[in-house]
Amino acid sequence: MLYRALRLAVFAVALSSLPAQADTLVEPRLHITPGGPQSPQVALTLDACSGAIDHRILDVLVARAIPATIFVTGRWLRRNPETVQLLLQHPDLFELEDHGLNHVPAVIGTQKPYGITPAGTAAAVAAEIEGGALSIGKAGGPAPRWYRGATALYSQDALKLIHKLGYRTAGFSLNADLGASVSASVAAARIGRAQDGDVIIAHINQPRRAAGAGVALGVEDLLSRGYRFVRLADVAELDD
Repeated sequence: MLYRALRLAVFAVALSSLPAQADTLVEPRLHITPGGPQSPQVALTLDACSGAIDHRILDVLVARAIPATIFVTGRWLRRNPETVQLLLQHPDLFELEDHGLNHVPAVIGTQKPYGITPAGTAAAVAAEIEGGALSIGKAGGPAPRWYRGATALYSQDALKLIHKLGYRTAGFSLNADLGASVSASVAAARIGRAQDGDVIIAHINQPRRAAGAGVALGVEDLLSRGYRFVRLADVAELDD
């Protein structure tokens, strides 16, 4: 913990003097190595931003032994201790990764992705990242290796900072639920279009929205079609 705090301070000071860039915000894409025609594979990544847990999705994953990488925020961890323990009891299925401390976009500058106020400074971005990592450790999880910021949009200098802090940025190639905003049928259809090597993003923290039911249906459909699910930690080669 002391090492992380010192590293945070060093990078915050080093980058605080950099001018904010006015670049277009970046949405990184990510694929995994394809499994081939006989065993196509996808990585299911689920964001837990705040709120609760969507058991329509989680229960299917547990019952069908479907691995997933779950990006958790510090505030979601604090509000869902029972679910956190359930996830930690299935280390073969669930990989917990960093979604930040308070779900603040990793943007240095004043641009507001989807109208959400960004971290704004290098120091604030670093605090959001490392705060999320410390929250996972306090909850009993292993040190995260991946970071996905709120909105999954980044300024170029924030991407460089994420790398300097020792994390990989978790992009995706297929957006299943558009922030849990679509209908169940649309979410299921979008997942149904997955290709071998896709990294799917969806949300597992919105049990009252229709999209979650579609995510569960889409995942089961891929499974019935012979798709294999892998966690980001289980893939040897990644195309970033």
